[in-house]
Amino acid sequence: MTAPIVLPWPLRSGLEAAALALFGLGDQSSADFLRPAGEAALVSPDSVSWRVFKNPLSLFIGGVAAVIMELAEPRVRTGVWEHTTFRIDPIRRLRRTGLAAMVTIYGARGTAQAMIARVRRMHDRIVGSTPAGQAYSANDPELLNWVQATAAHGFLQAYHVYVRPLSDLERDRYYAEGSLAASLYGASAATSEAALEMRFEAMANQLERSDILFDFLGIMRSAPILPLPLRPLQSLLIRAAIDLVPHWLRRILGLTDDALNSFEAEVVLKMGEFADCFVLETNPAVQACRRMRLPANYLYVHR
Repeated sequence: MTAPIVLPWPLRSGLEAAALALFGLGDQSSADFLRPAGEAALVSPDSVSWRVFKNPLSLFIGGVAAVIMELAEPRVRTGVWEHTTFRIDPIRRLRRTGLAAMVTIYGARGTAQAMIARVRRMHDRIVGSTPAGQAYSANDPELLNWVQATAAHGFLQAYHVYVRPLSDLERDRYYAEGSLAASLYGASAATSEAALEMRFEAMANQLERSDILFDFLGIMRSAPILPLPLRPLQSLLIRAAIDLVPHWLRRILGLTDDALNSFEAEVVLKMGEFADCFVLETNPAVQACRRMRLPANYLYVHR
């Protein structure tokens, strides 16, 4: 087991800034992970989810992979593209999405429930039709199930591939842990790897290639999302995300030429392993541990 790293101040300060960008937590005004003291989250500190979501690098990669898969579904794609700010302000949109993920996992239960209720009310207003004439609603359970499944898959796979392999039991536990949050969002979680695969199979004939996906990837490669020292790695991390999309779906989407070579995959793995070993006070995982009266390094020694 790799020991947690406590970094000297100059290096820690730089990495704190990088983690804020990777987590999308530049503005935490709507979330306080330190309070109320002692209040539990939707999932417990000894969960697989708390370990997986603490890693800023794998969250960034997994989040991009999830959006790639979401955009394969035409109703989800149209809703995202027409009713969010991805096209005009991708950085702000990514930060809001990152904050929502952190609150769902690490926020106090009351804070998470209130945030999810706001999201659902906002989704009530998102309705329309795709260019092909399919009606959609953001609170359609089938679409919510697809978004929940792709997000769960993306975050888990990123940690499993680029940080630390997880056992079959751990992977099934992780999916089961998402049930409560999914139900609050109006979705039904796939509670095991097998159930997730069945959900993917059931949606396969509805998924399609789209120019919007390539517009999204272009934005992700060119927008100044990461801090300047990490900017040269941004394109590599986007390709690492593409690698997490199931091969059959990559063929549908026309993403078969973006695979990492073995050297590049090893570079991303080393970065992910390193990011999993240092304790940053700005990390919501660390702050949530403090709220629960656990040591700041709890998730770094209980792995």
